[in-house]
Amino acid sequence: MAKTIIKDKLNRPLRDLRISVIDRCNFRCQYCMPAEIFGPDFAFLPKSELLSYEEIERLAKIFISLGVEKIRLTGGEPLMRKDMPKLVKMLSDIEGLKDIGLTTNGVLLPKHAKDLKEAGLLRVNISLDSLDDELFGQINGRNVGVKPVIKGIEAAKEAGLGVKINMVVKKGLNDSEIVPMAKFCKDNGLQLRFIEYMDVGSTNGWKMDEVVTKKEIYELLKEHYLLEPVDPDYFGEVAKRYRYKGTDVDVGFITSVSESFCSSCTRSRLSANGQIFTCLFNGEGHDLKEFMRKGATDEEITDRIIKIWNGRKDRYSDERTEETAANRKKIEMSYIGG
Repeated sequence: MAKTIIKDKLNRPLRDLRISVIDRCNFRCQYCMPAEIFGPDFAFLPKSELLSYEEIERLAKIFISLGVEKIRLTGGEPLMRKDMPKLVKMLSDIEGLKDIGLTTNGVLLPKHAKDLKEAGLLRVNISLDSLDDELFGQINGRNVGVKPVIKGIEAAKEAGLGVKINMVVKKGLNDSEIVPMAKFCKDNGLQLRFIEYMDVGSTNGWKMDEVVTKKEIYELLKEHYLLEPVDPDYFGEVAKRYRYKGTDVDVGFITSVSESFCSSCTRSRLSANGQIFTCLFNGEGHDLKEFMRKGATDEEITDRIIKIWNGRKDRYSDERTEETAANRKKIEMSYIGG
C-alpha cells in the first residue's frame, strides 16, 4: 500500500492510532471513571452511536494510508465489546499495519486471550495499580481483588501475547506500592510502566500535588535496583525506559506531567463515537462518524483527516499549569482511551 506521509504544524508525523471501541467499563477507577460520576444511571453511548467494526476498518485503512503503523484498541474496557477477535482480525489483515495491541484491565483475558492472539493481536497492556487486594478494590471502585487480573496476565502470557503492566501512581493512594510492583514485574519478567497521574477529563479531581513524578519513582527504585538507561526503539516512543542491570527486563515511565514529550507525539485518537482527537487532553474532537454515514467517499474522508492533522499544533503538556488544568475542557478518558 502506497502511503502519503503527513505532518502537523510542528513537523510531527502521524504514526499511531488509538481506537476506543466502547465507553463502558467493568471497573470504576478513581483516575478514569470515578463511581460517583459514572454511577448506575450514567448515560453511556447507545450501540447506534458506536462505530461498527466495518466503519472502524474503513477508517483504519485510510489512517494507515496516511502513515499510521501502529494501532492500539482501548475503551473503556475494550473486551466488553462483543466479538473483539473479529475486529482484531479485520485490522491485522490491513496491508501496511506493523503493530496492533490492546489496553485492558485484564479481567476478561482468560476468556479471550487465545482467540485474540489467533486473530492477530500482538500484545496487551494490562492495568494494575496495586498488589494489595483491599487497596486495589478501592482504586477500581468495584472491590475486585488482584487475583482476576493476575489470571488475565497468565492467560495472555500462555497465549503468546506480549505483556506490559500499567500502573498509575497517585500520591497518598498507592505510592507505597511502587517497589512491590517493581519486584513483582521483575520477578515475573514483565515490562512495567509507571504512569504519572494525569489530568485527563474533568471528573477525576486532578491536583498537581497528587502527582508522583518520574524522578521521585526513579530515585526510589534506585535504592533497591541497579538501573541502566535504554535507548528509544523508535521516534515518538512515549516511555522513558531503563533495564534492571544483568537482566532483559525493563521498566518505563510515562512522564506527561513532569517531562513532556509533546515534541515527538505522533498519536491520533478515534473516540468510541467516531470523533478524531489530536491530543489526549483535547475537549473538542472532529466528527468522522456522521460525515461517513452521510455518504462521504474515502477520498473525502482522507482529505478531512489530512486537513485535521496538518492543522494540529497541540502541545498541552508543554503548556500545562495548575490553572489551565483546572479550567480547560477535556474529553473523558473512557471515550478516547489512554
